[in-house]
Amino acid sequence: MNSSVNSSILLVEDDLRLSELVSHYLENNGFHVATTDRGDQVVDWVQREAPDLVILDLGLPGKDGFTICRQLRPSFANPILILTARDNDFDHVLGLELGADDYVIKPVEPRVLLARINALLRRSQSQPRIENTSLRFGQLLINPVARAVSLNGQGVALSSAEFDLLLFLAEHAGEIQSRAMLFQHLYGREYDGVDRMLDVRMSHLRKKLGEDADSSERIKTIWGQGYLFVPDAW
Repeated sequence: MNSSVNSSILLVEDDLRLSELVSHYLENNGFHVATTDRGDQVVDWVQREAPDLVILDLGLPGKDGFTICRQLRPSFANPILILTARDNDFDHVLGLELGADDYVIKPVEPRVLLARINALLRRSQSQPRIENTSLRFGQLLINPVARAVSLNGQGVALSSAEFDLLLFLAEHAGEIQSRAMLFQHLYGREYDGVDRMLDVRMSHLRKKLGEDADSSERIKTIWGQGYLFVPDAW
C-alpha cells in the first residue's frame, strides 16, 4: 500500500487547467485533493483543515508562495512541495530556506510528481523511532526520541530535515556518506547531479552548529566522495 491512500493534499495553483489535470491525476492515485487559485486563502485553510501535504505554486494572486511558506512553517509540520515554472536556482534555494521540503519544476512528468509526493509522505508518516539511546559526541548530544539536539549544554533549534540529516550522519560517524546515499535515504530519490537541496540543508546545519556554512571540521566535505561526520571533533 502506498502513502497516497486516504492522504489529503491542498493544491495551490492559479493555472486552472494545470490545477485540474494535476488534481484529477492525484485523485486517480488515491489522494483527497482540495484546490485553490489564490494565495491569500491558503494559511487559513491549512490551519483549519490540516492537510497531509501542500503543493504550492510561487506566483499566485493575493499572496506569493514564498510568503505563504514563511507563514505556514511555524505551525504546519507536514510537507510543503513547491511546484513552479521558475527554473531559477535562487528561487529553489529561497523556497527551501523558508521551509519547503522539496520542489518540482513545471512542466512536470506526472509520475515524477507522484513519486516526490509519496516520498515526502513516507517520511512524514513514518513511525517514530523506538530506540531511547541518545548519541553523544563530546559536547554534542542527539536525542532521537525527542528529536532534540544540544551542543555545549545549549539547545540547538533544527528543522525536521536538518535533524534527519544530522542524525543519519551521526549514526554513521566516521563513514563517508555519498550524496547519492543521502538523497536516497533522506529524500527517497536518486541524486540527479544538480539538485541543491542537500547543499542548503548542510549549510544551515553547519551554521546552527557553530561552524562555517561551506566548510567544517566536524562535518567535513570529502571532495568527490561526500560528507564525513568526525566523531572526536565535538
